[in-house]
Amino acid sequence: MPTSELTAEGMDEQVRSTRDVNAMPPLSRAVPLGLQHVLAMFVGNVTVPIIIAGAADLPPDQTAFMIQAAMFVAGIATLVQSLGLGPIGARLPIVMGTSFGFVPVLIPIAVGMGLPAALGAALCGGIAMTLVGLFLPVFRFLFPPVVTGTFVVMLGTLLMPVGFAYWGGGFGAEDFGAPHHLLLGALVLVVTLGLHQFGRGIWSETAPLLGLVAGYAVAAAFGYIGFDGIGNAGWLSLPVPLTIGLEFHFAAIIPVVLLAIVTCAESIGDIVGTTAGGLDREPTAKELSGGVMADGLASVFAAIFNAFPQISFSQNVGMVALTGVVSRFVVAIGGGFLVLAGLVPKLGAIISSIPNAVLGGAVLIMFGMIASAGIKMLSHIDFNKRNMVIIGISLSAAVGLPAQEGLYADLSTNVQAIIESGLIPGAIAAIVLNLVLPKKDRAFRANV
Repeated sequence: MPTSELTAEGMDEQVRSTRDVNAMPPLSRAVPLGLQHVLAMFVGNVTVPIIIAGAADLPPDQTAFMIQAAMFVAGIATLVQSLGLGPIGARLPIVMGTSFGFVPVLIPIAVGMGLPAALGAALCGGIAMTLVGLFLPVFRFLFPPVVTGTFVVMLGTLLMPVGFAYWGGGFGAEDFGAPHHLLLGALVLVVTLGLHQFGRGIWSETAPLLGLVAGYAVAAAFGYIGFDGIGNAGWLSLPVPLTIGLEFHFAAIIPVVLLAIVTCAESIGDIVGTTAGGLDREPTAKELSGGVMADGLASVFAAIFNAFPQISFSQNVGMVALTGVVSRFVVAIGGGFLVLAGLVPKLGAIISSIPNAVLGGAVLIMFGMIASAGIKMLSHIDFNKRNMVIIGISLSAAVGLPAQEGLYADLSTNVQAIIESGLIPGAIAAIVLNLVLPKKDRAFRANV
């Protein structure tokens, strides 16, 4: 057999290894694929402890300690979610990280009662999520394709403005929308799309990573990256459990537990989005149950190790849909990188120096791919008037309610936080409508 044919067959085999959820690609392929998963979620993961530490007016050394804890915990959680531990873990290419959804609830707790109270409430929320996952097979009927498909469409739609916020320079940037931000984001977008559409094999699969590298190189060349933080970062920082401590206050536990239960809908949406975008199928009951249990137990682990609740990261769901790489071992390698970043502050400083605009050019594509995966799921259902009402009202609640703050301005802070998430009211609307609307058309029943 000619050498060219052998080479082609070898390349095809390597590509197939990334398309199989249980296959381990060669390390030369798996390592860069895993690294790009980390780059996609890194800033979002460390932003939560930065925000809460700032609100609680913590000193810089404690803030840095919490950032390291967030990276370490996310890495361990990703390993458990992707590789599995008994019944725990979806065993799918799912990257875990610190949840943004709890920030509005945890800030007033951290400020008013102290950081140990916030971590104690987060631990209780993790236990609640674990119980939801344990009994999820009993409630699987609540999530038919019309509901889960709508979840995924909502998820991608709600994340799109976040992608543009990154592109503009990041939330709260003083020079938001400056030309250099827009040009950097556009460069990453063009490189990523070009390689994804016209590249083959590893060039197509690592398109987001190569786009980020191109954007980073240009940003460094024009002086838009500060390297002082990298030089000042240490080489080793070991995690120490219960350094901050845990306190349990009923007033703090109740809102966090309620939000944790509702947030399980987001986790289900991410699991469904992963299987739909990468495997073109619905998740099994075991995958859903194990995935939600992993979120809960990871959140318990996080509280013990001085970090906040964990959940699957939606931008990585988009990464799976964009690249078609579904090997869970690739994601596990990404989890290993996160653990290293949590143990080696200098490595974490390098990754965290990536400009927001550079990230924006990549994540914008990924968020759009999440919505596309949801549309693909919905294409398999019957578009009768019942299902169209479920989809339409759920999307209206998810997108419309958060845009009109005056409608719920008089409600409690915790309720406002739930509504502002968009996904939670939309998910509740989809579940409730699916339960109460008649399964068959009235006109059909009248003729029977």
